[in-house]
Amino acid sequence: MSYGVSAALQGAVYQTLVADVDLAALVGTDIYDAVPSGSVPALYVALGPEIVKDRSDKTGTGAMHQFTVSVVTEAAGFATAKTAAGAVSDALVDADLTLDRGHLVGLHFVRAKAMRVGTADERRIDLTFRALVQDD
Repeated sequence: MSYGVSAALQGAVYQTLVADVDLAALVGTDIYDAVPSGSVPALYVALGPEIVKDRSDKTGTGAMHQFTVSVVTEAAGFATAKTAAGAVSDALVDADLTLDRGHLVGLHFVRAKAMRVGTADERRIDLTFRALVQDD
């Protein structure tokens, strides 16, 4: 197994989201690897946790990365969050990401979970994606 492609995959996912014009129209530049401390925007996207499993075979080392991208909003209701989550999904599903190390075999949507957070009007959608990578 190789975890070596993880940083390259995360960087490519982040760059793809930042460069997506439809997502930028909704959240601007509020796409984070680490959410800033203090006050946060009313709508933002954050890269989240990942689980990685070995997918090496006779042809080389590989890994399956299951990662989360979260959309968080203070807007009442889920409409705003769902619109932004749809843009995240559109940007990533079957994307042809260029990695600094290794290469992407495939990137697919797995599931989403929409929820209220706390007692306030905050809404959050966690989108889970699965990426198969090979370490060349």
